[in-house]
Amino acid sequence: MSLAGARVLVSGVVLGQPMGGVRRHNAELLPRLANLLGERGARLSILEGSETLGFSLPDEIERVRCEVPAGPPLARALAEGRAVRATLRVAREQGEPYSLFHTAHLPVPRRLEVPLTLTIHDLRRLDPSHAAGLKRATSRFALKRAVQTAERIFCVSESVRSELATQFVLPNERVHLVSNAADHLVPLARAVTPESGLLHIGHLEPRKNLELLLRAVAHDPSLPDVTLAGAAKGDEGQRLRRIASERGLESRIRFLGPVSEAELPSLLASAACVVIPSRIEGFGIGVLEAQRAGVPLATSNIAALREVAGEATPHFSPESPGECAQAIRAALAADSTTLEAARANAERYSWETSARAWFDAWEAIIRA
Repeated sequence: MSLAGARVLVSGVVLGQPMGGVRRHNAELLPRLANLLGERGARLSILEGSETLGFSLPDEIERVRCEVPAGPPLARALAEGRAVRATLRVAREQGEPYSLFHTAHLPVPRRLEVPLTLTIHDLRRLDPSHAAGLKRATSRFALKRAVQTAERIFCVSESVRSELATQFVLPNERVHLVSNAADHLVPLARAVTPESGLLHIGHLEPRKNLELLLRAVAHDPSLPDVTLAGAAKGDEGQRLRRIASERGLESRIRFLGPVSEAELPSLLASAACVVIPSRIEGFGIGVLEAQRAGVPLATSNIAALREVAGEATPHFSPESPGECAQAIRAALAADSTTLEAARANAERYSWETSARAWFDAWEAIIRA
């Protein structure tokens, strides 16, 4: 069938969260998808829950309001299923039915009258370091049912795509790569001073493994001071402050809290090095932001960060403060040729290219 008159409904009930990878992904891609659909006479709608979206959308994207809470997951899942089915039914009765529903969180709504597509950002809920046994089993059940239900599945990295396809025996044609990017960032000229320090931008949460960065500075006190920029989840901010105090690092660790998008370029321009010590990542937008800004970079050696950053980036075991300190030293010594190669790596990724890949998959489903 033609795309003219088609409508796509996207769940946005959890998109009121502070800036992070998931929010950035949607803030960059949804307007581009709406534009691609609009060029063919189709429309995009966002199902907005009790929390207002954390970013602006162009006027051509319709907002469908509902009272679905962002959490806890069980309450959200029960309310969201009812809201999605009601929204689909009302649209059909009004003669403007939806052709497709998309979500990026679990559990997915059931008993829908249209095809469903799903984005998987990472597989943290299956990782023993992130979730206990019962929670992992529950998450595996929900994810298995979701990938069996979904017409198409989008993954943000080849690492996630490969692991998902292996664990759930999925055919390649059903799992698509829709990478993140960093071309939203307009870098500033480097403004490094002798006081410039190590920088981590992102939520403060256990999977980010920021304790390792603190331990690396304790291991090698000659390393620069540390700035942690991002909102704390749960009690992680308090825990990190306690660790800093126990190791005598109170004066060397700065907690900025949440930072605005407008602050990001200047933070990067003045950083001596960006350090990403995560145990679990599905992509790592901060990798590309650092490379695009010409900032030296060191990351843990998990698969997604190696994939995105490239093997020339200094990597370290997420278990070893000594390796982390050594990798930071190597990053700080990077020459202009190395930094230019890193910048070129970041330029390989584009939000426009990713939006096109996502749209092409939607178009194939709607036309089928």
